[in-house]
Amino acid sequence: MRTVWDVIKSPVITEKALVLKEQTQDTGQLLTFRVDRRATKPEIKSAIERIFSVKVTAVRTMNYAGKKTRARNRSRIEGRKPAWKKAYVTLAGDEKQFDYSEAI
Repeated sequence: MRTVWDVIKSPVITEKALVLKEQTQDTGQLLTFRVDRRATKPEIKSAIERIFSVKVTAVRTMNYAGKKTRARNRSRIEGRKPAWKKAYVTLAGDEKQFDYSEAI
């Protein structure tokens, strides 16, 4: 059985994610998380609700393929970065403003 910490890996704190979070503060705050590749939307929803004690209205997910990489010295050795999954979580409109650092 997976725990909530197996489902939710980390928050995605990029410029785009923070702009989306700021733009949606009045309606329903939009948060972005890096999640387990096998996690389903109901699992993500219940994990967020249990960890942060908030009400989730919607979950959208995106799968990202791992990018090709080369060794630092430009050799012929090629590799791949791991594939990952991102979840956009929309909170209910009546929830207070959310801060990642205060919640964990």
